[in-house]
Amino acid sequence: MQNKGLIKLFAILFGLVSLYQLSFTFLATKVEDDAVAYAESKGDNIDARQKATFERKYLDSVANQEIINLGIASYSYNDVKDKEMNLGLDLKGGINAILQVSVKEVLKSLANDSKNVAFNQALDAADEAQKSSNATYLDLFFEEFEKVAGDTKLSDPSIFGTKALSEKITFNEANATVKATLQEEINSSIGTAFEVLRSRIDKFGVTQPNIQRIGNSGRIQIELPGAKDIERVTRLITSKAELQFWEVYTNAEVQNYFFTANAKIAEILKDNSAAEKVIDSTKTDDIDDLLGESIDSTDVNQKNLFTYLFPNVAQSQQQMSSLVGQSRVLDTAMVNDLLSRKDVKALLPNELKYVKFLWDYKSNKGTDGTELIGLYAIKGSRSGNATIEGDVILDASQVFDQLNKPEVSMTMNSSGTKQWAKMTTENQGKFVAVVLDNYVYTAPSVNTPITGGRTSISGGSMTITEAEDIATVLKAGKLPAAARIIQAEVVGPSLGQESIDHSIQSFGLAILLVLVWMALYYGKAGLYADIALAVNILFIFGILASFNAVLTLPGIAGIILTIGMSVDANVIIFERIKESLAIKKGLKQSVEEGFSIKGALSAIIDANITTLLTGVILYVFGTGPIKGFALTLMIGIATSLFTAVFITRLLIDRSINKGGKLTFNTSISKGWFQNINIEFLRKRKIAYIVSGAVIIAGIVSIFSIGLKQGVDFKGGRSYVVRFDQSMNATEVASTLKDAFGTAPEVKTYGSDRQLKITTVYKIDEDGQDVDDQVQNALFTGLKSYLGTTTYQDFKPGFEKEGSGVMSYMKVEPTIADDIKTSALYAVFGSLLVVFLYILLRFRKVSFSIGAVTAVFHDVLIVLSVFSITYSFMPFDMEIGQSFIAAILTVVGYSLNDTVVIFDRIREFTGTHPNWKYSEVVDKALSSTLGRTINTSLTTLLVMLAIFLFGGDSIKGFMFALIIGVVVGTYSSLFVATPIMFDTSKKEEKIIKFIYRYSKTVFNL
Repeated sequence: MQNKGLIKLFAILFGLVSLYQLSFTFLATKVEDDAVAYAESKGDNIDARQKATFERKYLDSVANQEIINLGIASYSYNDVKDKEMNLGLDLKGGINAILQVSVKEVLKSLANDSKNVAFNQALDAADEAQKSSNATYLDLFFEEFEKVAGDTKLSDPSIFGTKALSEKITFNEANATVKATLQEEINSSIGTAFEVLRSRIDKFGVTQPNIQRIGNSGRIQIELPGAKDIERVTRLITSKAELQFWEVYTNAEVQNYFFTANAKIAEILKDNSAAEKVIDSTKTDDIDDLLGESIDSTDVNQKNLFTYLFPNVAQSQQQMSSLVGQSRVLDTAMVNDLLSRKDVKALLPNELKYVKFLWDYKSNKGTDGTELIGLYAIKGSRSGNATIEGDVILDASQVFDQLNKPEVSMTMNSSGTKQWAKMTTENQGKFVAVVLDNYVYTAPSVNTPITGGRTSISGGSMTITEAEDIATVLKAGKLPAAARIIQAEVVGPSLGQESIDHSIQSFGLAILLVLVWMALYYGKAGLYADIALAVNILFIFGILASFNAVLTLPGIAGIILTIGMSVDANVIIFERIKESLAIKKGLKQSVEEGFSIKGALSAIIDANITTLLTGVILYVFGTGPIKGFALTLMIGIATSLFTAVFITRLLIDRSINKGGKLTFNTSISKGWFQNINIEFLRKRKIAYIVSGAVIIAGIVSIFSIGLKQGVDFKGGRSYVVRFDQSMNATEVASTLKDAFGTAPEVKTYGSDRQLKITTVYKIDEDGQDVDDQVQNALFTGLKSYLGTTTYQDFKPGFEKEGSGVMSYMKVEPTIADDIKTSALYAVFGSLLVVFLYILLRFRKVSFSIGAVTAVFHDVLIVLSVFSITYSFMPFDMEIGQSFIAAILTVVGYSLNDTVVIFDRIREFTGTHPNWKYSEVVDKALSSTLGRTINTSLTTLLVMLAIFLFGGDSIKGFMFALIIGVVVGTYSSLFVATPIMFDTSKKEEKIIKFIYRYSKTVFNL
């Protein structure tokens, strides 16, 4: 081998750089372990929230302290944290969310909230069309507008031909031109939203945040690994920061209306058909106790407004308040629905004509432990505009009031100062409300006029972090349109740590099994391959750390696949060397031939390129875990090729030059897979029948039983909930039926103390509080199983000592369709690219047909197995993004195996021109059988170790890989090669057919 010195130097330098990069991860971990120890030293009685606060304080205190000095450079904790290897949510915990900036809201704002009928019809139609379309909202709106507009144009003064847009849109301008202008405005709004969100996140304090725009879709992806306070994060990224100051009605001013509305709603709810249209709720309070003895109570069996809303009755001047009532958090949607009915609003007296009912920003516990939330009556106006808007705020900061309670201090500009002085003067002795994003943060009474241009937001239960976050969103600015979470994945830190522990254990065991097997099978040469494998693993992790790539559980699976491919490369080389030694060639010559292009290198390169192409397609079309898997796969292919070919060669050449004797086997493996001569092609009809029968059974199962689609493919919410005792999934599903209206899907997840609960309850509803309502309904439904666990402890995030949500996923139906489409593109795109590569490399259509047919065969069988077995397997077998990654891994593995065999067939065809083609094929299959079984066995050992000892979240993924490896090995021998052989006889006819078909389709 030439340039040995250069390769050795490169390997040493690369290894040192990898160790250097990984050292930052070890240093950061050590500091974080010290932070955990510090938090735990504060006592056994602190809860997870307090523990997280102490950890954060410790890390903040050492953030800029020097923790290592290399002489030429020193590094603080912040420095090493920036350079450490990133862990994905499934390993570290945190939140990954995709936000959809409301393009509809941007359009309505640009049109000055136009009342044009065609405009609003088009918006409504676009809303409906978006549920089943991958097109952008603007395209859908444009398409729907064309249908209903008639002669009306978008440039009409009643739509976008407004004074504000007069410089950009002229009267009677063509719709196409207006659309281009609107696209620019929408892009600008999304860009503004992106910058506002980035500013907020930068102030949040979490390390290694990631925020990026997703094309021109109006979607923004935010990933905050390590975030524990999920509720706080959600509030921070979805808050529009629309600050308003309103006058408010007192409880005395609205209570008569409530009594009138209560009687009317009682009549409405008597009608069974009307009752079916509203949400039922269980009564827990006595109306008589709430209203006092002087109020005539209705029959508690008859539902009315006061079943859901508990009015704050003022029987004296001292009981006057800005709080007009309270409701259970679960019942807020019902109260909104009832008070917004036309026949109920018609009862409003003139002085309450424009009233707006808004909820408090925060719930509180009632005497019985129920989560209650306050209701306020805002003095609205005909225009709908607030008395003072938030654009008058110059600055905001978190401070403490005279009682040392946290509040938000705001400074106004000159215009705001005048307006605020006027408002507080006119409302002296009355109440005013400070409203942020349609939630009331405070509604105090005005004792004296405020003329200095300063005011504050405060609340009796406001925390320091809440005050800091409010100040942050006000300073970062207002979002140009509401941002709604359409996809979210939350993993609690407890589950993340468990995943790390399981991954390390299973990964270590898997590597150990491979190392032992290679040494037992190939002896001293196997030990050299083990060293190369260890170097390969170092290189992979070093590169991941260097480029701040994110390591996930599917990413670890990608590394495992590359380990299998690295071993496979050495197996191919060693088997070729053994063949040369068997025909009495010298050791040096045999090694030279084994590592040459004419020997094993051609097959290794072809196999790695086909897998690399699959990885590229995955990375382009994939999202989330698929991207992480693809990245580690591509990195691993490059490093495994280098280590398997060059590092192993350096070690072997060094041994030979020192006079060492290498046999490439041991006393145990000597003679294995030697002199094999199986007539594979004679058995192809039997294989066709067996495969056909399995596939037909699978197809019948898929169309009758179906496949269990995951939340990321069908939409919905999925919760992994841990309990303190063993649980019965069927019983829990029945219990939750009352909370969700329909029984959710409940299945044991890992241990019998853990359940995965999937529901589509309210998944089509918009609104910032919908997620909270669903989560509250889940808590209420499970309350009898949760013991003393409170709602705050039940929520995802923070470490869990007892029962609670360990992880959570939400995917709205619109983005679920997009994810599914991207996954299909990834699968078919990889098949097409591989088909073309094999055609280019082997110059025969029959080779491409054989390889792709085998891949389809493997995919169908894996799908069939999942369809037939998902109902009774003790682990999760959902079809989602991770499953697609598994399928494409199977594709890569199957192609790898097939290409090695095809390469040997091509070689034998050239070296044995007098043999029958059937004999060439059978001999090629027989000669590669040892390599095929050896590689499959080592790969299966690795996968079985991870399947048995890895975390619950990866079992379905690994099961798909195990089935795929077994089927892929079978298909490369009994499907791909026989199909190639049969189609090679009719290659000319096939080429002519493809040519004619292409000519017809593309009108050539």
